Amino acid sequence: MPDALDATPYDALLLLSFGGPEGPDDVVPFLENVTRGRGIPKERLKEVGQHYFLFDGVSPINGQNRALIEALHEDFAGHGLDLPVYWGNRNWAPYLTDTLRQMAADGRRRILVLATSAYASYSGCRQYRENLADALAALAAEGLDLPRVDKLRHYFNHPGFVEPMIDGVLRSLADLPEDVRDGAHIAFTTHSIPTAAADTSGPVEGHGEGGAYVEQHLDVAQLIADAVRERTGVDHPWRLVYQSRSGAPHIPWLEPDICDHLEERHAAGVPAVVMAPIGFVSDHMEVLYDLDTEAKAKAEELGLPVRRSATVGADPRFAAAVRELVLERAATERGQAIKPCALGSLGASHDVCPVGCCPSRAPRPAAAGADSPYA
Repeated sequence: MPDALDATPYDALLLLSFGGPEGPDDVVPFLENVTRGRGIPKERLKEVGQHYFLFDGVSPINGQNRALIEALHEDFAGHGLDLPVYWGNRNWAPYLTDTLRQMAADGRRRILVLATSAYASYSGCRQYRENLADALAALAAEGLDLPRVDKLRHYFNHPGFVEPMIDGVLRSLADLPEDVRDGAHIAFTTHSIPTAAADTSGPVEGHGEGGAYVEQHLDVAQLIADAVRERTGVDHPWRLVYQSRSGAPHIPWLEPDICDHLEERHAAGVPAVVMAPIGFVSDHMEVLYDLDTEAKAKAEELGLPVRRSATVGADPRFAAAVRELVLERAATERGQAIKPCALGSLGASHDVCPVGCCPSRAPRPAAAGADSPYA
């Protein structure tokens, strides 16, 4: 057993995720949670739920999170890191508030949060911080002593996140027929968001067209494309494209959509495409439906060979990256000088989200940031 690693002052890690239904009866209640306050009729939710019903009403995200927690337990134990891992969701059981209540009951006083979103954006960062503030407010109303909660930095360019995706693209290219492999293009995909949200993602000084959300994805895509070229000797053209749009048609969202992109590439004579979902930590519903079902159906209609590369999921390298991020943040909190681990041109992200970072349209309290009411 290696020497014990020191996570002081932290005494627990919380995996914070979106949540998903685990059976047909869960689908509409889950979607009601996701869309609460938007006044969407139940009949419309049933229509949206058809994506889940194609998979027996089960979202893969909860299973993916269980696998990641197991990978974290294994990695932490193998490296002598004594840090318990808890799990809470925004929209389905185990609910975040219930998990924080249990952590408080267990005597956890300093909690680090790992969100299952690697990039800066309102929905991928600040909204999770708002959920943390809501949960802490609920605990305060119950008269409980509140733990201090900090959030791990964005890990989009950590080697343990990037390297599994490089391997996934290489495997997908190798799986293409040999006569189209070298001419294949790569479509790096991520969740589309409103352009207004993208433009204000990240710290205020970086706000502008696409903001940190687009900039970070482009940096990761370039890292992967460069690695593929170095390892195969082939320079595959690529583009960042988007999927899973869910907003009103009159509101501008990031484009092009993956299906539109496949049509355009086919019309341009491209012989094959690898779809690389770099914006997603695991194979949840947006990956299984929007890529594996909808986009692949579009490619089949076009007669265009496509492959979809793997997400990071519970890859041991990602679990190791989480351990490194925990120890990095703990050392910083103890006042030690450390060099954060990051690839690409952007460097390591901030530890504490500054004021004005990824703002919401209607300001709400958010924990684990410079503007947190729970210091």
